[in-house]
Amino acid sequence: MGSIRQNKIEGVIQEELSVFFQRNAREICLGAMVSVTTVRVTSDLSLARCYLSVFAGPDKQEVLASVKENAGKIRGEVGKRLKNMRKIPELMFFIDDSLDYAMEIEQLLKK
Repeated sequence: MGSIRQNKIEGVIQEELSVFFQRNAREICLGAMVSVTTVRVTSDLSLARCYLSVFAGPDKQEVLASVKENAGKIRGEVGKRLKNMRKIPELMFFIDDSLDYAMEIEQLLKK
């Protein structure tokens, strides 16, 4: 459980990333719809782990590779929008597979 400040920063970063991915879906996300499901910031605010869900488009791993290649550009754009933060955390991106896991559990329970 993070501090109140961490939670606020996580929420703001998640919101800004969502807007960024909506605006730049064609070039960064390879045309796929990308949703930011969770952002977790370390206690020293130096690293943010961002979990993404990828819908309708190329393979999830291809989209993740493209997002990771453009991580510096994404961090710069988020930094421009969050001018009140002195230091923007480094962004690390991961695929959020919790929806796939939940569907798998649901299929098993139906059997």
